[in-house]
Amino acid sequence: MKIRFAILLFTLVLFMPGLALAADEEPTIYVIKQGDTLWGLSERFIKDPHYWPNMWSRNNQITNPHIIYPGQKVRVFSDRLEFEPAEPAASSPAAKKAAVAQAETVSEVAAERTYSVRGNEGFLMETDYKPAGFVIAIQHDRIVAGDDDIVYTDIGRVHGVKGGEKFSIYRKEGNVSHPLTNEIMGAKVVPLGTLQLTDLERKASRGIITKAYQEISPGSYLMPYREDKRREVALKMPARELKGYIIESYSGSAIIATGDVVYIDLGSTQGAEAGNMLYIVRDVTLDQQYAEGRVDRLPQELLGALVILETGKKTATAVVVKSIDAIYKGDKIVSLTK
Repeated sequence: MKIRFAILLFTLVLFMPGLALAADEEPTIYVIKQGDTLWGLSERFIKDPHYWPNMWSRNNQITNPHIIYPGQKVRVFSDRLEFEPAEPAASSPAAKKAAVAQAETVSEVAAERTYSVRGNEGFLMETDYKPAGFVIAIQHDRIVAGDDDIVYTDIGRVHGVKGGEKFSIYRKEGNVSHPLTNEIMGAKVVPLGTLQLTDLERKASRGIITKAYQEISPGSYLMPYREDKRREVALKMPARELKGYIIESYSGSAIIATGDVVYIDLGSTQGAEAGNMLYIVRDVTLDQQYAEGRVDRLPQELLGALVILETGKKTATAVVVKSIDAIYKGDKIVSLTK
């Protein structure tokens, strides 16, 4: 009997090592340093930068996955991260010295999480914003232009421009109204390419298309030149609580998911900044006929998160970085979850 039990115990240890180690696993204590983010810590220790939904469920005191502070302690397990409860401030010099020494034992700092701006995300041209001019015609009366083609514009010397000046070219996709108030928030414009002015008259000019992403036609908008090279946007904690809505997507698709570019009704006027991460939530409502008792306000459903790439006065362009469920135009966005 003892031999059978020993064989069974050996088999369990051999084929179920995770169970054997889980009970005895001692966490490594990591002390948060300047520049750390939960994105970086998750990527470094859990090998999954999108671990933050699990951080929400396991750590009640965490409201934003990138709001962490130097000196906080994290218990690092093989499959999870846990924050240690805050300790009372050390009063004695010896205790303070020990705390500093402990923080210095960790030399490597997790990389800061950033997101790429490709330059072709488009934006909402708000109602008080006017384009610098228009493409009024294409050489030889053509209806579309591409790389190296000659076009004519209604921008001239009277507008203070000079030969050689560059402009970005956009196409208006239509006005965007707020899904709740029906207020016109602006016109969705998408980038088509760039042009450089070559010859100027008083109120007109000739230019050459230096780069074309899509076909360019008469009527295209000209705006101050925006360099189209890829740049990085680092996560940044919102300076104030933000609440708003997704009002449109770049693709126009009904269902929005991870990687999609969206436009929101928050801009610099509301305190929104590039790098702010916001949570996408939806109110939960129950049909009273299928519920027992009085139904009070329910916790919001967490759908995902987005990061702001660029802001206007009242709107912003953002990218969805996580979608747990289908996201739609009109879904709420908040800086703090409840």
